Formats: sequence, structure tokens, C-alpha cells
Amino acid sequence: MGGDHGPRVTLVACRRFLDGQPEARLLLVGAADALASFRHDRATVVPASEVVAMDDAVDVALRRKKDSSMRVAIQQVKDGTAQAAVSAGNTGALMALARYLLKTIEGIDRPAIASGLPNAKGGITTVLDLGANVDCNEQHLLQFAVMGSALVSALTGNHSPSVGLLNIGEEVIKGSDMIKKAGELLRAAGAAGDLNFYGNVEGTDIFTPVVDIVVCDGFVGNVMLKTGEGVAAMIVGFLREEFSRSPLTKLAAVAAYPVLAALKKRTDHRRFNGAALLGLRGLVFKSHGSADEVGFEYALSRAYDAARNNLLDRVQARIDHARPLLAGDAQPLEAAIT
Repeated sequence: MGGDHGPRVTLVACRRFLDGQPEARLLLVGAADALASFRHDRATVVPASEVVAMDDAVDVALRRKKDSSMRVAIQQVKDGTAQAAVSAGNTGALMALARYLLKTIEGIDRPAIASGLPNAKGGITTVLDLGANVDCNEQHLLQFAVMGSALVSALTGNHSPSVGLLNIGEEVIKGSDMIKKAGELLRAAGAAGDLNFYGNVEGTDIFTPVVDIVVCDGFVGNVMLKTGEGVAAMIVGFLREEFSRSPLTKLAAVAAYPVLAALKKRTDHRRFNGAALLGLRGLVFKSHGSADEVGFEYALSRAYDAARNNLLDRVQARIDHARPLLAGDAQPLEAAIT
């Protein structure tokens, strides 16, 4: 029911996903009348009488809309009826409901949003946090690194993905006091075998790429994500405009078409849709609100891959191994919203 387009996009994506994944099943949560037209032998409608709007405050989603499609979907994960929940709806509400219903894994203070960004080698660089936590300390960044390592390992089969700490320079003396302390913790975790820590990386290293995973706080991560999307859109728009200026540039565009098509595909944000909310006792994935049927299908596939590759168990195993370095000073969410 969520996102900018609702069922007219999500239902098309669901059918595409089911056609491509013959062993998958879907629970479609939402208004029964809006989902009534969907028929598939591996899809079941779970009715919900309310919808969390994109501009609803977190308090509305938590306290007032007790039968929202978002809440009911996450409840399916809590009850074990579903192995993962996917939503294109209100990000703040999704994070709050997921944390409230599923709770965080022991040893993790705060969930983080992790997603892959395209890089120059044709692969992806996983970055977290992308907006869930604006204010972070060094312990949070260590936790993000441990969870990100488990995510990449589960989805790619790389059992020792490299981790970089986003900073204003590669030297260990650079950065804020918090970043320096985080670097010390990450180096200690690397020495203990808890993760494969590369060192400090800069913004350009995300797209080069230098490492498999980049760790930062949510404020920096979200700004970086939106900036990268804007730059990619600017490049495509600039090329389109330049190649339409004259017959000569149009001819050049024909000659350059294979390269331009490859560039468009590589920077197509739909291929990287589906951000994991890591650190919860259940799998929840966030789709872009503006995703079309292709983008939402990718989000479903990412959640499906995480479930069948036992992402939760992998996260727990890495956290257990790194527990001596992890500080469990989180406050219960119930206390925060009482």
C-alpha cells in the first residue's frame, strides 16, 4: 500500500517477482478491495484496514494506526508467518514500528539502514548508515561494521568483505574525536578477526571502489546518498541535452550509444533498490518510495536473498564473536516513547 504509487506498481512487481522465483511465496498486506484483483497460487492477501501515509508522524504510526498495513506486515515477521517484510512506505514509521515490534538483537544499540551503491567496477559498495541514526558514537559505527559485514557475506558469498571508515582523509590522525575513536575500535576488531578493516576511506573511494563496505553516521550517509543520486541524474541529463544540440552531436550520440546505454544501466538506481534495516530480530527491507515495478521487484528479490541465505543467523554469529568489543548501552524503545 505504501510508496508514491501503491498497488498499481507494487502488484505488478509482485507478479514479476513470483514469476522469477518459483519457490517464493508472498503475503500481500493491505486493503482487501485494493488487492482483490491479484490472483496467484503463491500469494495470499492479509487484510489491513489502515495505511500509514508518507507524511504521518511516527507517533501516528505507533499509537493510532494499530491495524496499518505496515504494522500488520511486520507482525507477520514477528509471528514467524513471514521471513521478511518489504515496504515502500514512510521510512521513519517503518523503522519505528520494526524496532518496536521486533526489538534489536542483543549487543546492537540501534538498527541501521544499509544499501548498495554502484561503483566503477560494475559491482556495488554497501554503505551504512543511510539515515536511521543522525547522532552516532564510536560503538555504533563498530556495530554497523559488524552488521554490514554479515549482510555482504550473506548476499555475495564473500566471507571476508573489506570495511572502510568514511573520513576526511586516509590518515588516522584526521577526523573528529568520535571518528578517531571509531577507527581505534575498528582496528581492534580487525586484529581480533571480527571483521576485515581496511582503514579510513574518503567519499570518492565509495565509487572507485576501494572497499566492499563503507561505515558512517546516518546524517553523512543520507546526504552522500542523495548527492550521488543527484549527480547520476545530472550526468544523464547533461549527456541527453548535449547530444541533441545539433545534427553532428546527434550523430556522435549514435556512435556512443553502446557506451551511454552501459552507463545508464550501471547507474540505474532501480537495480540497487531495497535497503536492509539491520540489527533487528527479523528481516525488514525498505524500498524507495518512488520505485517503479522494476525497482520494487529488486527490493523483493533482495529481501528474499537475505532470508534464504540466513542473514539473521550470520549477523548474530558475527555479533557474538565481536561481543567483547560491543557495548550494550541501548535504552528500550518502550521507555523512549512512554
